[in-house]
Amino acid sequence: MSLNYIKNFYEGCVKPPTVIGQFHTLFFGSVRMFFLGVLGFAVYGNEALHFSCDPDKREINLFCYNQFRPITPQVFWALQLVIVLLPGAIFHLYAACKSINQECILQKPTYTVIYILSALLRISLEVSAFWLQIHLFGFQVKPVYLCDAESLGQKINTLKCMVPEHFEKTIFLIAMYTFTVITMVLCVAEIFEIIFRRSCFLFKR
Repeated sequence: MSLNYIKNFYEGCVKPPTVIGQFHTLFFGSVRMFFLGVLGFAVYGNEALHFSCDPDKREINLFCYNQFRPITPQVFWALQLVIVLLPGAIFHLYAACKSINQECILQKPTYTVIYILSALLRISLEVSAFWLQIHLFGFQVKPVYLCDAESLGQKINTLKCMVPEHFEKTIFLIAMYTFTVITMVLCVAEIFEIIFRRSCFLFKR
């Protein structure tokens, strides 16, 4: 029985009841994770090591880097992926436990509403992540970061720090913003598709 649950859960995650949902899963699982896992590591992997301030001392570099990056972009985007995946995963886990196939989701209004609510929750989570990303990282990574080093007891309260590969990071930021927007658009389109297919099902009856 447990193997059937796992099978149903896997099929629900990989093959959602909508065509757009299936494309969303492919887009979400492949392209976005590739960007984050491979390109994200290449761009941000050694950022802390190459981040340098004037004067170039290890403790000053670490202090200013922590100020520059309260949370690293890789960690933020990884958390975003996991959190945004949760509503759909919980729904498909519930469907697997109740032995609800994909057609039942379109045929029974209760399941349709729950599925739409999970999509709306994904949208709200993406919007929240989008806002947080703007607040934390902005839209551009500047080559020079002005660090407030007053608490370090330095003669100069504001230190200049060099941000490595700032142009590549700006491009990567824009790409991640684009992925978030595309994901939100796909979620909205998926809601319209499931409403349309539900309406067609009722009309045929």
